[in-house]
Amino acid sequence: MYLIIRFLINVAAILIIAHIFPKLIQVEGFGAALIAALVLGIINVIIRPILVLLTFPVTLLTLGLFLFVINALMLWLAATIVPGFKVNGFWGAFLGSILISVVSWVFSAVLPGK
Repeated sequence: MYLIIRFLINVAAILIIAHIFPKLIQVEGFGAALIAALVLGIINVIIRPILVLLTFPVTLLTLGLFLFVINALMLWLAATIVPGFKVNGFWGAFLGSILISVVSWVFSAVLPGK
């Protein structure tokens, strides 16, 4: 049940950010946001840990700030895979990933946890 709630929180975060900042992220509908959240979750489970491991020295040198770049690249990759979900450039992905994380964090803090 917790995974479903987490998934729906991510869908809501994508929809909210796309509605508030349409120049950063565009979503053509609820279905596209659903698929985008699913693909983003799969990418974050499979590809992100590999990139974090490979870029550990850079992440260490930047005191963890390079993780923002990795998150942006994961969002950008999801946007290239999912039709109806678009991110405008790297900076759109960078700011969009930060905003989606913040909105997801706020929703997670408000809703009951595990």
